[in-house]
This record gives sequence, C-alpha cells and structure tokens, in this order.
Amino acid sequence: MSRYILGRIAQALLVLWGAYSITYFILYLLPGDTLSIMLSASGVEIDSLSAQDLAKAKLYYGLDRGVFEQYFDLLWGAIHGDFGNSLTLNRPVSELLVERLPQTLSLAGLAIVLSLIGGIGLAYLTAYVRWQPLKVALSRLPSLGFSVPVFWMGLLFIQLFAFSLGWFPATGNQGFASLILPAVTLAIPSAAVYAQVLQRGFQGVWKEPYIVTAYAKGLSRAQVQARHAFKNAALPLLTLIGLQVGNTVSGAVLVETIFARAGVGRLAQEAVLRQDIPVVLAIVAVSAAAFVVVNLIVDLLYPALDPRIAHTPKVS
Repeated sequence: MSRYILGRIAQALLVLWGAYSITYFILYLLPGDTLSIMLSASGVEIDSLSAQDLAKAKLYYGLDRGVFEQYFDLLWGAIHGDFGNSLTLNRPVSELLVERLPQTLSLAGLAIVLSLIGGIGLAYLTAYVRWQPLKVALSRLPSLGFSVPVFWMGLLFIQLFAFSLGWFPATGNQGFASLILPAVTLAIPSAAVYAQVLQRGFQGVWKEPYIVTAYAKGLSRAQVQARHAFKNAALPLLTLIGLQVGNTVSGAVLVETIFARAGVGRLAQEAVLRQDIPVVLAIVAVSAAAFVVVNLIVDLLYPALDPRIAHTPKVS
C-alpha cells in the first residue's frame, strides 16, 4: 500500500513539473518578442529605443538572460511559492492570483456541484424509469449535452435568460446571481459525461448475481438500486471526477471570457496575448496543482473502495 501511495505522489510531482516546463518552452516558441509586445501595449515602439535603452529594459525585466537561465530561476521561485512579477502589469503575480482566484474557485466549485447533481440525477432517473420511450429519451440527453459547443451554449443562455427573460445578469461579477449562467454553462458538458458513464454502469450491474439475490430477499426496485446497484455502478465515476476537474478549470478560461468575469481564466487569456510569461506559468502551476491534488486524492481513495487496485498479484 505504501509503495502504491509513493508511486502516485511521485507521478503527481512529475505531472506538475511537466506542465510547468512544457508551458514555459511553448511560450518561448510563440512568434513575437515579449519586450516588443510589452512596449507596444504602453504605446512605445521598440524601434524608437536606442541600443542602450533597449539593453536597460531587457536587464530590468530579466530578459537579458538565456532561456534556460530564466527557466531555472522561475522554476526555483515557483517551488518556493514566489512567481515573480508580471512583466506587463508590474505587480507581483501572487497579488493578481489572490484577486482573481476567488472568482474562479466559486465558479468552478458551483459548476462541479451542479454537474455531479445533474449527471448522477439523470443517470439514476434513467436507470429507474421502466417506460421505454422515456428511458430512451433520457439516455440520449448526455450525447446532446457534450456535443453542443460551450461557446454557443453560453451565448444562448445570455440571450434567453439575461436579455429575453431578465432572470440573471448577462456578464460581470455581481454576486451569486451572476454565477448561475456561467456555472450551468460550465457544468453541462461534465454532467453529460457523468450521466453517460453512470448509465452504462447501471446497465452492467442489473444482471449481476448480487442484484438477483437482493430481489430474492424481497427488496423493492428502489431499494435495490439505492443499496446495491448505485454503489457498484458509480465506482468508475471516482476516477472520472478527477479528470473532469481539469476540464472544468480549462473550461473556465472560455466561460469567463464569454460572461466577462474577472477570474483567473480571463487573466490567463490576457497574459497569453501579452506573452506575460510569469503570469501564465503561475496560472498553469496553480491549475495543474488543483488537477493533480484532486486526482491524487482519487487515487488514494480508490484502493479503499476496491482493494484489488493496491494489491495486484505478483507473477512468479
């Protein structure tokens, strides 16, 4: 068991390092010069600077060093919780994250709760219903949920529920009401995945011997589904939830842009456009850490639910 845990922790650290490093080198491969983009945003053309002023600017922003020297310096700082300063906003990256992170966490948290309630509820209802036309209709809903583009869905919700009906704010950070539309938009694709996986899980357990035995003991269909079928059908969801957290975090970039929310996702979009490397790396590190921590918890919980995972037989 300890070997299993250590292996998962090592794997998690490797994923964190890989995500950080790959992002760094991809940013350096992007066309354009970071200093030129920064100066253009301030209304200064790089061609108008003398060689001496250009050298001073590179020295000030730390761009005079080599690619690998900057990489190891940023990586060492990130390990110690210091993400440096934003190259374009001239503020500590940690301050920017503290300002924006609560907005993204509230959005992602609500989206995860809604996706679990919606996905599990739909699959549970589909498994319980006996009328075949309704059962077929409910089983088709997940395919619709993850086939509709999030961007189109968000615009549709804004048009319908904000402009036409006036039930919710269209954009911005205006309290809990402004969270509803973006959270539902973000939750629907994950809910569809949960529902589809759980529906298939239910289909696989209904003919198992323990289900037949439960019926033989006189339990009702509702009792059999709640006490026996659901527990076994839902086991694959544990791993899936960990994966979907990553999708939710990445989806927040698009959703926050659609609904004009001042969160980490929108900050990431702005930082990429400005090639603000410290900000992008910090966001990637935080997002990867959230993804890794959730999946690590899932990996550690899985053996408790299925001991065969941790105790694989050795081949002699």
